[in-house]
Amino acid sequence: MLYVVPTPVGNMEDMTFRAVRVLKEADLILAEDTRTSSVLLQHYDIHGELLSHHKFNEHETVQQVVKRIEDGLTVALISDAGTPGISDPGFLLVRECVKRGVEVQTLPGATAFVPALVSSGLPCDKFCFEGFLPQKKGRQSRLETLKEETRSIVLYESPRRLLKTLQQLAEVFGEKRQVSVAREISKLHEEHVRGSLKEVVTHFEKTEPLGEIVIILAGRDGAEPAEEEKEKSLDPMQMLMGTGKKKNKYK
Repeated sequence: MLYVVPTPVGNMEDMTFRAVRVLKEADLILAEDTRTSSVLLQHYDIHGELLSHHKFNEHETVQQVVKRIEDGLTVALISDAGTPGISDPGFLLVRECVKRGVEVQTLPGATAFVPALVSSGLPCDKFCFEGFLPQKKGRQSRLETLKEETRSIVLYESPRRLLKTLQQLAEVFGEKRQVSVAREISKLHEEHVRGSLKEVVTHFEKTEPLGEIVIILAGRDGAEPAEEEKEKSLDPMQMLMGTGKKKNKYK
């Protein structure tokens, strides 16, 4: 079968007992970067066969890997950090295994956005995960689409692009929109910067961000009606006059 195995996003102690056992028992371990994964595997005394499987070669390796599983091997897939498939390679392999009737088991474990979301102080009962925004084509249109999203919005970003992204968010969503920026999740210097987009932009204009970044952006206030609903709440005479108070409907 194929095991999808989360690995720590920061602290080595976030590795689960089951994840260690599965990796020790696997006939083959697929790693996003074999150099990065070798450090983790050596730490836990894991010595299985290691094969590179990343976004630049996964289209070529998928068929080969599935064939080896069908021949009887147990394969474990890991990424550099977190859960494979979440903004990391993994989807293509899982899809092909499912298509060909190969059993897939995904272990629960570390992923960066969950602790960032829960620690943000923003609603986490409902949220949408966007991962990395398009860098160029489609970026602005994607942000405009998200303007009406009422759920908390989860974004990944690199430290070198963080300030520019926060500035763009302020332009599209307004400077008062609440946001939480988490960096270095589960590491020694973990930090959460919370406040309005204006306040957080000001912070990172003065402080250079380091490490992996998760942005949690508040959704549009669900109690605030959309523009077309606001118009419906006015009396016909008020609409003609262009003024008037809203009905009690939205109090």
